[in-house]
Amino acid sequence: MSFLPTHRPRRNRKSAVIRDMVQETRLTAHDFIYPIFITEGQNQTEEIKSMPGIFRFTADRVIDEIGACVDLGVKAFAPFPNINEVLKDPMARESTNLEGLYLKAVADIKRQFPEVVIMTDVAMDPYSSDGHDGVVDPDSGEILNDASLEVLGQMALAQARAGADIIGPSDMMDGRVAWIRRVLDENGFSHVSIMSYTAKYASAFYGPFRDALSSAPKKGDKKSYQMNPANRLEALRELALDEAEGADMVMIKPALSYLDIIREVKNHTHLPVTAYNVSGEYAMIKAAAQNGWVDGERTMMEVLTSIKRAGADAILTYFAKEAAAVLRRG
Repeated sequence: MSFLPTHRPRRNRKSAVIRDMVQETRLTAHDFIYPIFITEGQNQTEEIKSMPGIFRFTADRVIDEIGACVDLGVKAFAPFPNINEVLKDPMARESTNLEGLYLKAVADIKRQFPEVVIMTDVAMDPYSSDGHDGVVDPDSGEILNDASLEVLGQMALAQARAGADIIGPSDMMDGRVAWIRRVLDENGFSHVSIMSYTAKYASAFYGPFRDALSSAPKKGDKKSYQMNPANRLEALRELALDEAEGADMVMIKPALSYLDIIREVKNHTHLPVTAYNVSGEYAMIKAAAQNGWVDGERTMMEVLTSIKRAGADAILTYFAKEAAAVLRRG
C-alpha cells in the first residue's frame, strides 16, 4: 500500500480508558433540574399516561420523591401544580394563595429539605380558567400583555415568600423580567434569582405536560406570545432584553429540536444557560423504548449529553431521577 494516513484520530478511541480520558462533555446529577407534578389529596401517586414513569404526587408523597432524588444527587426541583378546576378564574387568583396547594407544598419542601433548590413557575395557565399564560380580553380573546404583568409580579412575590430560590417566568410576556425583578427587590427578595424562559417556542412537544396539569388553552393557541419555531435570531433579541432587564439565568424550551438555539444563545451570553427537555421529547423516547425500537437507557443518556454538549449548563428533564441512577451505577 503506497498511502498510509499520518493523522489517526482512532488512536484516541482505542480503549475505554483513553476514550474516557479525552471525553469532552460529562453529565452529572448536578446538571439536572427535576420537574415534578403536585396534586390535591393525601398519600396518592398517579402515573401520567402520556409520560410513563412520571407521576402526580400529593404534597405528602412529593416529600418522599424528593428525598429519593436527593439520595441520587439531584438537588434542584421545579414543581408544577395540578389545580382543581373550581379554583381557576380569569385572573389566576389561586396563584397567590399561600395556603393553596402549590405555595404550601413549596414551603413544606423547603422546610424539610432546606439544602435543595426550588425553581417555581410563573405563568397564569395552571390557575387560569382560560388556560393561557396571561390575562385574556373577554371580548377580543387577545392576551393582554401589560395587564398580565401585575398578576405575574404578585405570583412571583408569593412564590418568593413561600421559599422559592429561583423564579422561572415561562409566560413570554414582554417586560416581565424587569417587572418581576422590581417587585422582588422592592419587597426584600433581592436574593431570589430569575431564570427567564428566554426562548420558549410555540412547540408541538408540550402535549403531555398539558395533560399532566389540565392546562391547555380553552380557546385559541399560544402563538401570539410563544416564539415561532422557524426563528433563530429572535432568540438573540429576547436574550438581549432579558439580560438588560436583570435575568440571572436564561432558558431555551424545548431542548432537543432546538440544540442550535442553545448553542447560539450560549455563544452570545455570559449568563448560565439552561434547557428544558420537555414532556413530548421524554414521551417519544419512552414510547420507542417500550416498543423495543430503541435502547431506552442509552437513548436517554445520548439525548441528555447532546443537550449539554450544545451548551446547556443545566437541564430541566423528566429523566433526572432515572439518569442520576444510571450515573450512580457508573
